[in-house]
Amino acid sequence: MVVAPPPAAVDPKILAKRLISQQADWPRSRKFDCKRLKCVALTFDDGPNEQTARLLDILSRRDVKATFFVLGQMVAADPGGRLTRRIVEDGHELGNHSWSHPTLTGLSQEALHRELKGTGDLVEKITGVRMRLMRPPYGATNDAVAEASRQQGMAQILWTVDTLDWLNRSAGVVAQRGGEAKPGSIVLLHDIHASSVDAVPAMLDTLARKGYTFVTVSELYGQPPTPGLTYIER
Repeated sequence: MVVAPPPAAVDPKILAKRLISQQADWPRSRKFDCKRLKCVALTFDDGPNEQTARLLDILSRRDVKATFFVLGQMVAADPGGRLTRRIVEDGHELGNHSWSHPTLTGLSQEALHRELKGTGDLVEKITGVRMRLMRPPYGATNDAVAEASRQQGMAQILWTVDTLDWLNRSAGVVAQRGGEAKPGSIVLLHDIHASSVDAVPAMLDTLARKGYTFVTVSELYGQPPTPGLTYIER
C-alpha cells in the first residue's frame, strides 16, 4: 500500500493571513476617522509585475497600506499568483483595472462586461477576495461603464493627484507631485515603473512630515464606496 506523504508544514502566521483574506470585509478597516485626520490614499495601477515586490517591501517597512488596481492579464502572468496574494496578505486593498487596459467607453456592453468580470473572477479565484472597487483605464467612464460597475458591485475610483509618473520617469519629480496631496486626496501612481517605486520613500517622508495618515480607498471613506458611483476625493 502506498502511503501519501504528510502535507508540508505551513507557517501559522501565513495560514492566518490567508484565512483572514478570505473574509468578506477584507481588508479590515483600521477605523481611521478621515473627517478629523489628514488622510491620503495612495493607489497603484497596472500591476502586478516585478516592481511590485519591491514596492510591497517599502510599504511593509513603513507599515503603510495602499490600494492596488490590478490588470487581469498581469494577474494571469503573475507566477502562481504570488504577488497578487501577497498584496492581500500584506493588508492592502485590491481594485479592478480591467483585463487588458482598453478605453472602456469604446467597448460593446458584452466586451465591457468581459473586461471587468474576467479580472474579478481571476482575482477571487487566486485570493478569495471579491473586489469592490474599479478604476477605468485612462479615467474614461460614462453611463454604460457606471452601470457595468454597479452590476458587478464595484464603485468607480478616479483620483485627485495625478503624479504623471508614466510620463516623467524622474523619481524626484514624482515624489514632489505626490507630496503636494491635500487631505482627502487619492494619489495616482503606477507600480510598473521603477522610477515610481523609487519615488515612494521620499513621498512618504514628505507626507508624514505634514502629518498625513496613509489609508486605503475604502478606509478614506470609512466604508466601502457605493457600487456604480464615481469617487475622486473624500
